[in-house]
Amino acid sequence: MFTGLVQDLGTVAAVETTDGGVRLRLRTALAGEVAEGDSVAVNGVCLTATLVDAAGFAADATHETLRRTSLRAVAPGGTVNLELALRAGDRLGGHVMQGHVDGVGEVSAVEEDGFARIVTVRAPQELLRYVVEKGSIAIDGVSLTVSAVTGDHVSVALIPETLQRTTLGAAAPGRSVNLEVDVLAKYVEKLSRGAAPPDDPPDRSPRP
Repeated sequence: MFTGLVQDLGTVAAVETTDGGVRLRLRTALAGEVAEGDSVAVNGVCLTATLVDAAGFAADATHETLRRTSLRAVAPGGTVNLELALRAGDRLGGHVMQGHVDGVGEVSAVEEDGFARIVTVRAPQELLRYVVEKGSIAIDGVSLTVSAVTGDHVSVALIPETLQRTTLGAAAPGRSVNLEVDVLAKYVEKLSRGAAPPDDPPDRSPRP
């Protein structure tokens, strides 16, 4: 589980193609807090650290992950948003995230707005039913508040802290981004469909 508060901007040291997918080698100041087998969100994608050293860690991205996320476009020298899994007792500063990307969107517009920056993303229509104004959405693993939903677009306002500490500071039209909608909205949708009640439990009362 993650909260969308990016802890470090990692650097892609290497991208190694294998029969099973791609192995990413990432340099990060968080290396001392990562152990083999730990979950780490990389641009919002939950990956497992397979090898850890003093400089960073390696993680494997399967063909399925590459098909469904923007990680297929990462290249050596690029930067990625990194977040370690939430520990019990940590502050929940963003919103509940699973690191399971729901779809890939495309930045369509970037507009300065005082000290903030409005970034608008074209999103798959099947995801937008879970997105509401002032609700939460994760873009490349960053927990953000939705400022507007219009047609097939969602807009967010980025404060200077977000622009400086995440890859969204370099977001430009045409860039692909990972999207994860609020999982609570999915549960609400399922419950609102009126699932059939379970069968009555068997009567286990003592017989006379």
